[in-house]
Amino acid sequence: MDAGLLLLRLVVGLLIAGHGVQKVSHLLGGEGLAGGTEEFRRDGFRGGRLTAVVAGGSQIGAGLFLSAGLLTPLAATAAMGVMTVAGTVKWSKGLWVQHDGYEYPLVLVVVAASLALTGPGRWSLDQALGLTPWPLWIAVAAIVAGPLSGLLTRAVLYRPPAAPGGVRHARTAD
Repeated sequence: MDAGLLLLRLVVGLLIAGHGVQKVSHLLGGEGLAGGTEEFRRDGFRGGRLTAVVAGGSQIGAGLFLSAGLLTPLAATAAMGVMTVAGTVKWSKGLWVQHDGYEYPLVLVVVAASLALTGPGRWSLDQALGLTPWPLWIAVAAIVAGPLSGLLTRAVLYRPPAAPGGVRHARTAD
């Protein structure tokens, strides 16, 4: 079981971190901070550069901490938060990734929630530092706080698209 948790943490954590690196740099095929900023603006978010830096930094941190199995519930909370935001962006396109849907962000949210519940396993920094097992209430709090933080971020930073003539539409469900 510990080998499986290690493999899951490494693959998912490094993919999340890599996605964050792409948002803020040209590494791993990213379009740099300017590209990350434009992506958020195109998706209807305010905050521009700061939004891209915080989102990218959150993904990098959450991914690296998940990979290492360090402060796993906190890392899972951050991963669920940023991937919930990603899911809200893709919500209107449906579930399946073939149509740019929210399938992939949903899988990452569920994996992060699962790691919060199972813990990182023996081969982790949490174990090496004597931090495990985490109490169940911490895992449950992480599972609630992660998606809620993503939905709150969406509510605060999303702006509806401007109508022709510069008038903004009322907020609609995505």
